[in-house]
Amino acid sequence: MAITALHTAATGMQALSTKIDVIANNIANADTPGYKASRANFQDLLYQIRSQPGVQTGTDTNSPLGTQIGLGVAMSNTQLLFTQGSAMQTGLGLDAMIQGDGFFQVELPGGGTGYTRAGNFVLAPDGQIVLGNSQGFRLKDGPSVPSDVSWDKVSISSDGQVVASRADGSIESLGQLQLARFPNPSGLLQNGSNVYLQSGASGEPIEGIPGENGLGTILPRSLELSTTEAVNELVELIKTQRVFQMNSQSIQTADEALQTVATLRR
Repeated sequence: MAITALHTAATGMQALSTKIDVIANNIANADTPGYKASRANFQDLLYQIRSQPGVQTGTDTNSPLGTQIGLGVAMSNTQLLFTQGSAMQTGLGLDAMIQGDGFFQVELPGGGTGYTRAGNFVLAPDGQIVLGNSQGFRLKDGPSVPSDVSWDKVSISSDGQVVASRADGSIESLGQLQLARFPNPSGLLQNGSNVYLQSGASGEPIEGIPGENGLGTILPRSLELSTTEAVNELVELIKTQRVFQMNSQSIQTADEALQTVATLRR
């Protein structure tokens, strides 16, 4: 009956409304360094089995098809798309981009560890290297830069070495950065501030020196741009809007059918 169509179309509108939220967040973060776009995944709901396929209909015959009425759709999850972002050269020594798999590790308040693809690091007043977001998370195991070394004389090499250029032209190694990768990075928790957290779905972090143990290398003096493709997102937005309108039309049609049935009963 048309009442089923009302509920089915309503599930479609609800799921598509959430997809619009996901697309809007991708577009909003089109300029966020290291941002990874998300995709909304869908799944169909239960079915009303009004007649089973393959049921015997005669002595030597079986029904080739059944009657199965779907009850709508639901958004199953959102999936992080860890594709490689484009490189933007900045010329700043503390900017670093990961080419390949891996995350920078930062220390969170309370002792936890966060993981980020954003490599816009800056030098704090105490000589610590921190992530250039609103929180200023300290780079995990990052070296302390001596007070007699200017911030513009510190850089990160392709193998994760933090080096300082001295006034006499010599190069001093201050420390070694380690990256971390996960068996399932799409299972990480998005914590905001360009930081991800480990979850039960992501697996345990695998740490190592850049370029080793399956980890990517570092492109110095560069930042990884957001993986949001503005044109693709706008196309998806328009398509989602049209499908949303079609579900709305389904509700209107089902409502008109029910009104016709109600009129016939008078």
